[in-house]
Amino acid sequence: MKYRKFGRTGFEVSEIAHGLWGMSGWSGSEDRQSLEALQLAVDLGCNFFDTAWAYGGGKSDGLLGQILSRNRGKRLYAASKIPPLNGKWPASPKDKYCDVFPADHVLKHARRIREKLGTESIDLLQFHVWDDGWSDEAEFRDTVEKLKSDGLIRFFGLSLNRWEPENGIRAIRTGLVDAVQVIYNIFDQAPEDKLFPVCRELNIGVIARVPLDEGSLGGKMTLETKFPKNDWRALYFGPENLKNTVARVEKLKALLPAGMSLPELALRFILAEPTVSTTIVGMRKPDHVKENLATSELGPLDASLIKALRQHRWDRKPKRWSD
Repeated sequence: MKYRKFGRTGFEVSEIAHGLWGMSGWSGSEDRQSLEALQLAVDLGCNFFDTAWAYGGGKSDGLLGQILSRNRGKRLYAASKIPPLNGKWPASPKDKYCDVFPADHVLKHARRIREKLGTESIDLLQFHVWDDGWSDEAEFRDTVEKLKSDGLIRFFGLSLNRWEPENGIRAIRTGLVDAVQVIYNIFDQAPEDKLFPVCRELNIGVIARVPLDEGSLGGKMTLETKFPKNDWRALYFGPENLKNTVARVEKLKALLPAGMSLPELALRFILAEPTVSTTIVGMRKPDHVKENLATSELGPLDASLIKALRQHRWDRKPKRWSD
């Protein structure tokens, strides 16, 4: 496993990180297998784990807490997120900051998350949604400063809305934000335009999420793929999105070098971007952990292949089914 600097935090984090959403919010998850996968990731050198209170009402925070407890001799980094009080994903410019992240709500959930993790301080606490219109709110500054001064958190970050990578730049420039989490993959290359240059300028940690486009870049989906109704992917990969996605994935497969899987291609494309500190992969099964973490050791993709992959950029706007 290779490691990268996580912005100005001083953390040295594994360039492949473990995401826990699928362990509590997707169909087919099973706690025993989830814990086995998490422990294997630790054993193979992964040291950065991303969770959120919204993933099962603290369930995934609790799973991560078990792993942290079992590995107290290792420096593992825990990142979690505060859910919006109004329960709206994504945030809207119409929403008032005081209705989404009032101080008492943020502090209450920070304490809950810390308890689930079993740590004295949360390494990185993020707001799970964001709108840059809130950047100058006095309560925003006061809350982040209190989280840090009280020792509840070490660093603060934002999880940026899907397909809105520039909706966070104002907040970054306040000096309060130490890291951002943004969708970045072969299809979603827009963060390179304006967000990444600001992150480089101000030494902000970058977490690339959704590296496999919620599973489509795993390469196994077809036009007949269906998910259970209680699985979030049933909405995301509904009729409006599935057909276009499968068609684009099939075109990508034509670029695969011999012996390379589509997930490997997708992850190595992201790792070719030096602005990215780490990329979160959801891995519920030990076999997936082995396969995905191994990409860290494979080196850069051929420059001509990266150039070809850039032609598969897919600029999209948020839809009712996308968050």
